[in-house]
Amino acid sequence: MLLAPDLPGPLLKLLALFFWALAIATATAFIVHPIWLPENISLNGVDVDQQLNLTLCIAGAAFVIAHMLLGLFLWRFGGKQAGRALYWHESHRMETAWTVVTAVIFVGLGLQGSRVWAREYLTDPPANAMTIEVTGQQFAWNFRYPGPDGKFGRTRPDKVDDSEGNYIGLDDGDPAGTDDITTQNVIAIPVNRPIQLIIRSRDVLHSFFVPVLRFKQDAVPGMGIPVHFTATKTGEYEVACAELCGMQHYKMRARFLVMTDTDFNAWLKSRSQ
Repeated sequence: MLLAPDLPGPLLKLLALFFWALAIATATAFIVHPIWLPENISLNGVDVDQQLNLTLCIAGAAFVIAHMLLGLFLWRFGGKQAGRALYWHESHRMETAWTVVTAVIFVGLGLQGSRVWAREYLTDPPANAMTIEVTGQQFAWNFRYPGPDGKFGRTRPDKVDDSEGNYIGLDDGDPAGTDDITTQNVIAIPVNRPIQLIIRSRDVLHSFFVPVLRFKQDAVPGMGIPVHFTATKTGEYEVACAELCGMQHYKMRARFLVMTDTDFNAWLKSRSQ
């Protein structure tokens, strides 16, 4: 069997060199990674990064091997003057082997990823976790902290009034809500303390995405979805909406502040006043 007999030999050799160069450049970029993920500031993010690196290593190795072999075959068997390659119609043994190996790798990565996902979504937050409510709307993020009583007040859709600053519909008739603290497009948390978010949407699908936490969760109308994490480094970061939610979707972002306990308490006090 001849590979691409209609193409001139020199062109096929150049094509082989191209595939080899592509494989080497890709492997080098992956190892050196001048452009990589943003820093991780979450305990949960360690497992996420390990899972991603494992997946990329396996997929990258398969990519490099396939392109090196493709270049080798083009160089050795391409063109009219090339020798003939050995050919056989089928091999059930080889087909079974590569199918089983691929299935084992695929299922294994899936199970490993499910373990990482389950640790974040199917486990209860620590007893000392701080709970913050997140409500997405076109095109802003609203955050609510319980007051000194530790309870969230009642909300009602008919109470929503953007002109009055009541973006989530707080019911002023509920005593539990009189000390609730609300902010828009800025969320602050204390460093090294477990945080539980209750994520909601008041209109359409949104997605609460904080890259440095390796954390993304859809906000679904009619649902309150609990997630938890622990941030390990102070600083100011960005919250983005990762779900197309309308014409001004690109504007839907918020400041994510990780503070020391002293700074956070002062910030929360200033918001309550």
